[in-house]
Amino acid sequence: ICEFTHSNMADQQPPQANPEQSPQAPSTASQGTGPSPAVPSKPPVVILVIGMAGSGKTTLIQRLHSHLHSQNQPPYIINMDPAVTHVPYSANIDIRDTVKYKQVMKQYNLGPNGGILTSCNLFATRFDQVLGLLEKPRDPPLRHVLLDTPGQIEIFTWSASGQIVTELLASSFPTIVAFVVDTPRCAAPQTFMSNMLQAVSILYKTRLPMLLVFNKVDVMRHDFAVEWMEDFDTYHEALEKDATYAATLSRSLSLVLDEFYKNLRTVGVSALTGEGMTEFFQAVDQCATEYHETYIPELEARKQEKEARELRAQQKEMEKVRKDLAAAQLGTSAAGGTGG
Repeated sequence: ICEFTHSNMADQQPPQANPEQSPQAPSTASQGTGPSPAVPSKPPVVILVIGMAGSGKTTLIQRLHSHLHSQNQPPYIINMDPAVTHVPYSANIDIRDTVKYKQVMKQYNLGPNGGILTSCNLFATRFDQVLGLLEKPRDPPLRHVLLDTPGQIEIFTWSASGQIVTELLASSFPTIVAFVVDTPRCAAPQTFMSNMLQAVSILYKTRLPMLLVFNKVDVMRHDFAVEWMEDFDTYHEALEKDATYAATLSRSLSLVLDEFYKNLRTVGVSALTGEGMTEFFQAVDQCATEYHETYIPELEARKQEKEARELRAQQKEMEKVRKDLAAAQLGTSAAGGTGG
């Protein structure tokens, strides 16, 4: 079921998504009279596009794809939704080419969600091949990798496959989470709080820099949401007429999340009209800087801690072996003395 082939994961990018085939002015280095030394390019920034069902993730990726092509910076796109019937962009790597969702459901006797989860797990077992493709040198250098996640948010964020993919990418490339929010639906204060709780859980699960992307600002501006994040009194006023337990819980949570909001970047975009694309990529660059300043040191600290644990375990095991050898030698000596 899960086997990568040259045709479906190849370097043969779709014509409109191939960095090698995209029109671009020759670089100044290539115009010189002689060969110039190769300058190591910066690794591409990986953008994990995550959001609630219906928030517009796939449409947003199509808009990001179009915007980057207009800038002569074609992205590398990975689709990880095995159940989607159509995507409005040309994916460089598509899980549907390597894992057949309906076959997985039939073979393992699974329902729709179980089929999606198992398909992602199968795909994750070969994700090292994806990393190999992303690490290949290109001219012009690859600058952005967009990863489209399944519509069911928990399948990626709380599954083994999602954790494997996220950690593999984050250990190799600057990686950020773009959490897409359906702005019109968030006009309801409790729906807004539900989205914020999802965002904070993903932030603390992945420990990666996060960008809150308020989508569909062509339908409703996101200013009210930013105001709710900056001033919890305003959010409390929006809940004033609601005396339910859920509203009371939302009021309490708004106080708890106040610190979370302070360090969170937000941007308003429209996947339909293309509004906010420049601000989006400016925020992505800021998140990439945060990745180098916070995530990398934390990753190194975790590696050192793991190595120290393994070293202690080895020393403990060696001490046990030495004691066993000493006990065996003592037993042999005692047996020899008795026999003499």
